[in-house]
Formats: sequence, structure tokens, C-alpha cells
Amino acid sequence: MRKPLSGPIFSVLILLSVFILNGCSKTPRDNTITSIPFVVTYNIISTVNQTNAVSGGVTTANTYGSIRANGVCWSSTNQMPTVADSKTTDTVAAIGAGFNSSVTGLTANTTYYLRAYATNDAGTGYGAVIKFTTTNTPGTLTGTVTTIAGNANYGLANGPGASALFNGPQFISFNPVAGNLYISDNFNNLIRTMTTSGTVSTLTNPTLGYVNGPLSSALFYGIANIAFDAQGNAYVAELGNDLIRKITTAGVVSTLAGNGTIGYADGAGTIAEFNGPQGLTVDAQGNVYVTDKINNLIRKITAAGVVSTFCGGVANPGVGQTNVAGYADGSTGATTLFNKPSSIAIDATGTNLYVADVANKAVRVVTIATGATTTLAGTGVQKKLLGAPVALTVDGQGNVFIVDQSGRILEITATKILYVLAGALNTSGFVDGVGAAARFNDPQGIAVDAQGNVYVADFGNNSIRKIVVKAQ
Repeated sequence: MRKPLSGPIFSVLILLSVFILNGCSKTPRDNTITSIPFVVTYNIISTVNQTNAVSGGVTTANTYGSIRANGVCWSSTNQMPTVADSKTTDTVAAIGAGFNSSVTGLTANTTYYLRAYATNDAGTGYGAVIKFTTTNTPGTLTGTVTTIAGNANYGLANGPGASALFNGPQFISFNPVAGNLYISDNFNNLIRTMTTSGTVSTLTNPTLGYVNGPLSSALFYGIANIAFDAQGNAYVAELGNDLIRKITTAGVVSTLAGNGTIGYADGAGTIAEFNGPQGLTVDAQGNVYVTDKINNLIRKITAAGVVSTFCGGVANPGVGQTNVAGYADGSTGATTLFNKPSSIAIDATGTNLYVADVANKAVRVVTIATGATTTLAGTGVQKKLLGAPVALTVDGQGNVFIVDQSGRILEITATKILYVLAGALNTSGFVDGVGAAARFNDPQGIAVDAQGNVYVADFGNNSIRKIVVKAQ
């Protein structure tokens, strides 16, 4: 007679049976082995020449297993490249950290399709495809930097070149009607003018205050960016008074909008309120667009001085507008979020506004007709791509020039290729030279003249630098 199984032997057999049964059927965990990584391709490719380029991406979600490989893949024939085509294999980046890839072995004057990828135990995920064309000539776009006015010493003096003295030149703009540059000399509380050859004069009174009238008696406080309309009238964003002022070509100063009170209010003339207006640009119809920096908004002012909120998130009732900051692209102005927008420029066609969204480390593009906003380059996951984009300008061909406050001058071409024209990331100094050999100290403002020369307000060096851009 057989004895019933009991005790330790019975327990072992039961466990073995459970193990065998589980091995023959899928567990809930097995059912999730279809979640490949979610990947974003950087929408800007950089340093393109005849045979090389730099790209990258970021893995933003990974729901099964660890990332085993990441990089970019590319092809000149396959418009949806995969890892079966040419690829890089980079050091595995943490989720959200991003990775950069050096693409080599390309053919000159050839169009390529590229996208980022990441592989985990479930498979390979891909980002969106971007397209670029290698150059037909050697070299990459590079800037040759010279000091055109001022020097490392602070002070107040007019004159040519190094004999001119500034005290914290912060913003600079080109007046296409007069053919000269306007500079906001921060600590001197002045608007200075400069010829393209580097001779500096003083336009305004240095006394702090708020007085309209002829330039000889008008007073300003906290002069920020300056922009010009088609007739050559100047518009001034005034940080200290929270106003937008106008200077006619005859030299008469008036207030276009604002009442000197810090706040947020739309309306005509003195009804409107701003909080830290800093950047501005003017369209062909005389409308002025302003980066209302602390309010995290883009405001529009008609030629008659009527202010409206053009783009950006507006606070709920009872909530301070300064609390509405963030990062969101949107199909309308109201669905967009900015975080300390500091500079703005309009393209030559009058179609788009380019915004330096400095706290988001991004350059945003706003379609004027709809208010829809997209990101041209940057965001928090691409911190090293743009650094701290504090100012920008756009030339007649649609090329965007950017000041990275951490020490570089960048260009994004109309074909969406990024070049570092001069300087080095997180490196300061006062050195003229070519490309990465040049040094800046807290650069703040940027302008481009009709010939394509770039001018930088080098705040920490109390100087104006000139950059000639060409392939070399």
C-alpha cells in the first residue's frame, strides 16, 4: 500500500508544478514586451560640411528593460532609415539626458535622411526623420571676431574704435534706414549710436527718469532693446519704467504704451501694463511685438498704441501673471507657454517671429497669422545645443543669429543647420580670433547689418565685437 505524500516532499512537488505551469503560459509581464523606447530626434543638425555632421536625440520614455544602444542612423536613399543602414552607436544616455552623435563618411553635396534610435529588450524605437544636405565646398561656416569699439575698461567716451568707452553695453540693433547701430549702454543709462566702422556717439541724456519731448531733454530708465520701423523711427523697450517709448526720426520722444506701473493689462496707450519688457521688433504695418519677459508673454502693440496679448499663457483670475511660465508649443497663441522670453525678431517676409526663450534654452517660432508656436531648436533636454539663448536676430535670407550668454555666437541657417560661429561654451575671456579661439565675456545683444556682418554687445568686456562669417 502506497503512503500519501506529505511534509517537505509534498511541498517541493507543489512548487515544481506551479513553476512548470507558469513556464507554459505568458505572465502579465510577458504581455508588456512590446513597448519599445520613445525617441526624439534633435530637429537641428549641426556643423555640416562635405563629409561630416553632428546630430543626436533623446530617449524620453522606456517601459521595458534597460536601453542597450542609442545613436543615429542615416541613408541617402532610404527616406526612413533604420539601424540596418549606416548608424552610430553612442554611449548609452539616461532617459531624458540626450546624446550627441558624430556622423562621418558622408559624400559631398548629397541629401541625407537621418533619425535617432534607441534599443531595449522589446526592440528599437525611432525618432522623426530630418533631412540635410552636405556642402559642396570644404570647411564650415565660421566667424572671424574683431573688437570694433570699446575695450575692457568701463567709462563714457565717444570716438572711434578703442577710444570709445562703454559701461555694460547690453543690447544692440541695426537701423537699416540710417545704416548705423544703436546700443543700450546699461550702466551709463544711454542710447549710443555707432557707425559700421566703429565710431561711437551719444544719442540720449544719462539722467534717470521719465520725460518725453526732444532728445535733449527726454529721460529714460533701464533702456533695453531697440527696434526700427520702415521709416527709421526707433522703438525702445524700457525695463526701468516698464514702458515702450518711440523716438521719431526728428528726435522727439513719446510713450507708445504703458504707464510706468509694473503689471499685466491690455488696452490702449497708458491703460496697458508690462512687467519687464525687453525685446521688440516691428512689422511692415508698424505693429510692435514685445517680449514681456517677467509676464512670460509676447505682446502686440498697434501703430496707434493698442496693446493685446499675442502669445503665451495668461493667468487664471486671482493668480499673478508671473506664475505662468512653462514650455509648450501650441496651435494658437493662448496654448503656448514661454519661460522668460528675452528677445524677438521678425523675418524678412513678415511671416514668422523668432523668440529667444532663454529659461527654456530654446528658440521658438511664432506664425504671425495664427499665433501657432513651434520649437526651432533647444529645450531643456538639449541644454548644450543652445546654452543660454539670450538674444537673436534674423537676416534677410532667414538665417538666425543667436547669442549664447555662456560664451558663444551661433547661427541656424535657413536650411536648419546649426553652426558655432565663435566662442566656447561656458568659457569667458577677451580674445579676438577665428571660431572657437575667440572669447567673449557675458555677451548679451546681437545685430546684423545689410552686408551680413554680425555685431555683438559684449557686456562683460565693455565692447562691441564684429564677426565676419564665411566658410573656412
